[in-house]
Amino acid sequence: MHKLECMFDEDLTALSTAALLESAAGHRAEVNRVEARLLIHAQIFADRHHPDTCPSRPGRRSCDGRERTLVLGGEGCPEIVEFAPVEFGVMLGISARVAADYIGQALALRHRFPFTWACVLNGEATPWKARQIAATCVKLSEEAAQYVDQRVARIVDSITPYRLDKIVKAAKMYADAALARAEAEEKANERGVFVGNSDEHGTKAIYIRAASGSVIRFDATVASIAEALRLLGHPGTLDTRRAEAIGIIADPTYTEELLHQARTHHLQPPPAPTTDTDAAPSDERDKPNTRDAVDLADGHNGLNPHDEADLTAEYVEPEPYDEADRDAPHPSHSDLPDPLDTPPSGQVDPDWPRHHRVPEPVEPVDAAALRALDVRLAQIKLAAHRSPSGGRTLPGKTEIYVHLTEQMLATGTGVLRVEGLGPLLASQLTELVGHAPYIVKPVIDLNDAVSVNAYEIPDRIRERVKLTHPVEVFPFGTRETSGTTDLDHLQPYDPLGPPGETNTQNLAPLGRFSHRVKTHGRGWSVQRLDPRTLEWTTPHGFTFHVDPNGTRRAPKSGTDD
Repeated sequence: MHKLECMFDEDLTALSTAALLESAAGHRAEVNRVEARLLIHAQIFADRHHPDTCPSRPGRRSCDGRERTLVLGGEGCPEIVEFAPVEFGVMLGISARVAADYIGQALALRHRFPFTWACVLNGEATPWKARQIAATCVKLSEEAAQYVDQRVARIVDSITPYRLDKIVKAAKMYADAALARAEAEEKANERGVFVGNSDEHGTKAIYIRAASGSVIRFDATVASIAEALRLLGHPGTLDTRRAEAIGIIADPTYTEELLHQARTHHLQPPPAPTTDTDAAPSDERDKPNTRDAVDLADGHNGLNPHDEADLTAEYVEPEPYDEADRDAPHPSHSDLPDPLDTPPSGQVDPDWPRHHRVPEPVEPVDAAALRALDVRLAQIKLAAHRSPSGGRTLPGKTEIYVHLTEQMLATGTGVLRVEGLGPLLASQLTELVGHAPYIVKPVIDLNDAVSVNAYEIPDRIRERVKLTHPVEVFPFGTRETSGTTDLDHLQPYDPLGPPGETNTQNLAPLGRFSHRVKTHGRGWSVQRLDPRTLEWTTPHGFTFHVDPNGTRRAPKSGTDD
C-alpha cells in the first residue's frame, strides 16, 4: 500500500464515494487523451516512413525477401515501407503484426474516417472503439468508408459496443452490397478445426466449424464414447466423460474396441438376486430387454447418444444475452487474441458458445475406482492394437518434450513444463500421456556444442536449437519454434570460413518476417551476449536483450537521429 501511495500525490481513501467516482471518470478521460496522442505518434511515424521520404526501396516485389511498400489501413491511406512498424512495435512492447495493424488503424482514422477522428480528438469517442471501426471496414473502398464514418461518428460513445457493431455492419452492407455478399460467401467457407492456447491448468479448447451432418455424427460418436466410459465405471460427470472422449476418438481402433467391450459389458445379465425380497417376478425377468433392442436397432453398438432419459435433460435453451453483458472491457492492442476467444472471423458472435449445460452434482471421486478404470482402459487399448497386422491400423505417433526438475523426479510432485503446452502439475503428466504405450527417449544435454561443416542444418542441431529457444528470439517475437521455423546464422555463413560455422551457438530461430527484417532491414543488428541471451539494436539505436525470460530494453546507445 505504501508503494502505491508514493506513486500518486492524492490519497484516494480520503475521497467521498461520489468524488472517487468522479476521479475515476476523469482518469478514464485522461487515458483516452493519452491514447489519442499515441495514435498521432503512429501517424507521424508513418509519414516519416513513406517511400518518398525514405531512401529508395526496390518496390512491391518481395520474392527475394527484400523490403517492399504496403498500404496499411485500406484504400486512401498512404504507403509505408514494410519494415517500419517493426521498430515502432518493439518500442511499445508489441509484435510487428500488432504494430502494423495499429499504424494502419491510425492512418485509416485520419484519411478514411475524418469525422470519427475529430470526435476522438475532441474526447467524444473512445480511441479503441474508433480503431475497431477502422479495422472492421478495412476492406471497404474509400467512398464506402466515408459513408460509414458519417453514419457512426456521433454515436461511438453513446451506445454499447455491441449495438455499435451492428450499426457498423448495417452501414457496411448499405455502402457496399457486393462486398457484403463476398464476405457472406467467405463466412460460409470458414470451416475448419481450430485449437486454442493452453490455460494455466493444462486444458486446451477446440473449435470446430463443419457441415451440420458431420458435426451431428461427430457429436453422436462422442456421446457414445462418453456413455461407454460410464458403463465401464467412469465416476466423472457427462461433460468430463465427453471431454475424455476427444482423446479416445483420435484413435479409431481404440474407439472401436472400447465401444465393443462396453456393449458386451452392457449386455451382460445382472447378478442373480441374493434374497427372495429382491427377486423380480418371473414374468418380469422373462421379458425381452427393450432398451437393448432399441440400442442395437439404432446402430450405436448399444450406446444410444440420444437416449431421452440420459441426455435430454442435460441441455437447456440459452437465455437471451443481456445487453449490458456485451459491453466488453477495453481491449489492449498489445494482446494477441486466442483463436477461441471469438469465432475464427474475429467478430463477436452472439451464438458463441451456443449451448450451456446444467452442471451436474460433483461427487467425490473414488481414487481406487479411478485407478481401476485406468487399468481397464489401458488393457482395452492394448487389446485393440495387439495384432496390427490383422486389418487394424496403429495410432499416429505423438512426440512431446517434458522438462523436469530434480525435485520433481525425487518427490513426484511439483511443476513441470511441456513444450507447446506450458506448465503442468506433476499429477497431470499421467493425463497427458494417457493409456497409450510410450517410449522414453534419452535426455538431450543442451550444454553440448554441436556443429557441422555445412550450411544445411541437420535434425539433431535443429532439435537442440528448438529446445533451447522454444520461441523465436526476435524482440517481442510471438512464433513458437517448430520444425519449419527459420534458423538464422547470427554470423553469416561463409563458404570459405572456418569449420563448424553451423552450430548450436550461431543459430537462432526467427519467424520468416523477422528473418527478413534481420537480413534485409537497414540498421538492424544482433549479437550473442551469452549462450541464452541475444542483444538486438534497432535502426535508431535502441537496444533490447532477448533471453528465455522475454524481452527487456537496455540503456540506449548512440545518438538521436
